[in-house]
Amino acid sequence: MGRLSARAALRGLLCGVRAPGPKLLARPSSGGPSWTRERTLVAVKPDGVQRRLVGDVIQRFERRGFKLVGMKMLQVWEGPNVVCTSRAMIGHTNSAEAAPGTIRGDFSIHISRNVIHASDSVEGAQREIQLWFESSELVDWADEGHRSSTYPA
Repeated sequence: MGRLSARAALRGLLCGVRAPGPKLLARPSSGGPSWTRERTLVAVKPDGVQRRLVGDVIQRFERRGFKLVGMKMLQVWEGPNVVCTSRAMIGHTNSAEAAPGTIRGDFSIHISRNVIHASDSVEGAQREIQLWFESSELVDWADEGHRSSTYPA
Protein backbone atom coordinates (compact mmCIF):
# COMPACT_ATOMS: atom_id res chain seq x y z
CA MET A 1 0.00 0.00 0.00
CA GLY A 2 1.42 3.41 -0.97
CA ARG A 3 2.17 6.12 1.56
CA LEU A 4 -0.81 8.30 0.62
CA SER A 5 -3.27 5.43 0.59
CA ALA A 6 -1.90 4.20 3.94
CA ARG A 7 -2.52 7.65 5.40
CA ALA A 8 -6.03 7.68 3.98
CA ALA A 9 -6.66 4.23 5.44
CA LEU A 10 -5.33 5.34 8.84
CA ARG A 11 -7.57 8.41 8.82
CA GLY A 12 -10.55 6.23 7.95
CA LEU A 13 -9.77 3.86 10.82
CA LEU A 14 -9.20 6.63 13.34
CA CYS A 15 -12.05 8.88 12.26
CA GLY A 16 -14.69 6.56 10.93
CA VAL A 17 -17.76 7.86 9.20
CA ARG A 18 -19.37 10.72 11.05
CA ALA A 19 -23.01 10.62 11.89
CA PRO A 20 -24.91 13.63 10.60
CA GLY A 21 -25.27 16.30 13.21
CA PRO A 22 -24.07 19.72 14.29
CA LYS A 23 -20.37 20.48 14.21
CA LEU A 24 -18.54 22.17 17.06
CA LEU A 25 -18.48 25.74 15.88
CA ALA A 26 -16.43 28.63 17.08
CA ARG A 27 -18.12 31.97 17.55
CA PRO A 28 -19.27 33.16 14.12
CA SER A 29 -17.31 35.91 12.45
CA SER A 30 -18.01 37.86 9.32
CA GLY A 31 -15.64 37.50 6.41
CA GLY A 32 -13.97 34.48 8.01
CA PRO A 33 -12.91 31.25 6.40
CA SER A 34 -15.47 29.33 4.34
CA TRP A 35 -14.86 26.01 6.19
CA THR A 36 -16.80 25.09 9.30
CA ARG A 37 -14.52 25.83 12.22
CA GLU A 38 -13.99 22.77 14.37
CA ARG A 39 -12.22 22.52 17.73
CA THR A 40 -10.64 19.67 19.66
CA LEU A 41 -9.22 19.23 23.13
CA VAL A 42 -5.65 17.95 23.43
CA ALA A 43 -3.88 17.11 26.67
CA VAL A 44 -0.25 16.20 27.04
CA LYS A 45 -0.40 13.53 29.73
CA PRO A 46 1.84 13.59 32.83
CA ASP A 47 4.40 11.26 31.26
CA GLY A 48 4.71 13.62 28.28
CA VAL A 49 5.11 16.64 30.58
CA GLN A 50 7.69 14.81 32.69
CA ARG A 51 9.64 13.94 29.55
CA ARG A 52 9.46 17.59 28.37
CA LEU A 53 7.49 16.83 25.18
CA VAL A 54 4.91 19.64 25.46
CA GLY A 55 6.79 21.88 23.03
CA ASP A 56 7.19 19.06 20.50
CA VAL A 57 3.44 18.36 20.62
CA ILE A 58 2.54 22.04 20.22
CA GLN A 59 5.02 22.40 17.36
CA ARG A 60 3.43 19.53 15.43
CA PHE A 61 -0.03 21.09 15.68
CA GLU A 62 1.32 24.53 14.67
CA ARG A 63 3.18 23.05 11.71
CA ARG A 64 -0.02 21.34 10.62
CA GLY A 65 -1.60 24.79 10.42
CA PHE A 66 -3.99 24.53 13.35
CA LYS A 67 -4.58 27.54 15.60
CA LEU A 68 -4.10 27.29 19.35
CA VAL A 69 -7.21 29.00 20.71
CA GLY A 70 -7.12 27.90 24.36
CA MET A 71 -4.44 26.63 26.68
CA LYS A 72 -4.04 25.72 30.32
CA MET A 73 -2.28 22.41 30.81
CA LEU A 74 -4.78 21.42 28.13
CA GLN A 75 -4.96 22.83 24.64
CA VAL A 76 -7.87 23.63 22.36
CA TRP A 77 -6.96 23.53 18.67
CA GLU A 78 -9.13 24.84 15.87
CA GLY A 79 -9.15 24.11 12.18
CA PRO A 80 -10.91 22.25 9.42
CA ASN A 81 -11.41 18.57 10.28
CA VAL A 82 -9.18 19.06 13.36
CA VAL A 83 -10.64 16.14 15.35
CA CYS A 84 -9.97 13.51 12.69
CA THR A 85 -6.65 15.00 11.62
CA SER A 86 -5.35 15.28 15.18
CA ARG A 87 -6.23 11.63 15.83
CA ALA A 88 -4.19 10.68 12.75
CA MET A 89 -1.28 12.90 13.92
CA ILE A 90 -1.37 11.34 17.40
CA GLY A 91 -1.51 7.70 16.31
CA HIS A 92 -2.87 4.50 17.79
CA THR A 93 -3.49 4.39 21.56
CA ASN A 94 -1.27 1.33 21.89
CA SER A 95 2.30 2.54 21.37
CA ALA A 96 3.27 -0.84 19.88
CA GLU A 97 0.78 -0.20 17.06
CA ALA A 98 1.41 3.55 16.62
CA ALA A 99 3.05 4.38 13.30
CA PRO A 100 6.44 6.15 13.18
CA GLY A 101 5.92 9.84 12.54
CA THR A 102 2.88 10.02 14.81
CA ILE A 103 3.25 11.59 18.26
CA ARG A 104 2.68 8.26 20.00
CA GLY A 105 4.79 6.39 17.46
CA ASP A 106 7.71 8.72 18.12
CA PHE A 107 7.36 9.34 21.85
CA SER A 108 5.13 6.74 23.55
CA ILE A 109 6.75 4.15 25.79
CA HIS A 110 3.77 1.95 26.72
CA ILE A 111 -0.03 1.99 26.36
CA SER A 112 -0.26 3.36 29.92
CA ARG A 113 2.35 6.05 29.13
CA ASN A 114 1.22 7.14 25.69
CA VAL A 115 2.00 10.86 26.05
CA ILE A 116 -1.20 12.49 24.81
CA HIS A 117 -5.00 12.56 24.86
CA ALA A 118 -7.19 14.07 22.16
CA SER A 119 -10.92 14.16 21.69
CA ASP A 120 -12.25 11.25 19.64
CA SER A 121 -15.24 13.01 18.07
CA VAL A 122 -16.65 16.47 17.51
CA GLU A 123 -19.27 15.79 20.17
CA GLY A 124 -16.62 14.49 22.60
CA ALA A 125 -14.51 17.58 21.93
CA GLN A 126 -17.41 19.89 22.69
CA ARG A 127 -18.11 18.05 25.96
CA GLU A 128 -14.43 18.02 27.02
CA ILE A 129 -13.79 21.66 26.09
CA GLN A 130 -16.83 22.78 28.10
CA LEU A 131 -15.55 20.83 31.12
CA TRP A 132 -12.24 22.71 31.21
CA PHE A 133 -12.77 26.07 29.49
CA GLU A 134 -15.18 28.99 29.73
CA SER A 135 -16.00 30.47 26.33
CA SER A 136 -14.21 33.67 27.41
CA GLU A 137 -10.97 31.67 27.73
CA LEU A 138 -10.97 30.71 24.05
CA VAL A 139 -9.55 32.99 21.41
CA ASP A 140 -11.58 33.92 18.35
CA TRP A 141 -8.79 34.56 15.89
CA ALA A 142 -9.01 37.27 13.27
CA ASP A 143 -7.35 35.70 10.22
CA GLU A 144 -6.54 38.97 8.51
CA GLY A 145 -3.07 38.67 7.06
CA HIS A 146 -2.72 35.01 8.11
CA ARG A 147 -1.91 32.83 5.13
CA SER A 148 -1.61 29.07 5.34
CA SER A 149 -1.77 26.19 2.90
CA THR A 150 -4.22 24.56 5.30
CA TYR A 151 -6.73 27.40 5.41
CA PRO A 152 -8.26 28.64 2.15
CA ALA A 153 -8.04 32.36 1.56
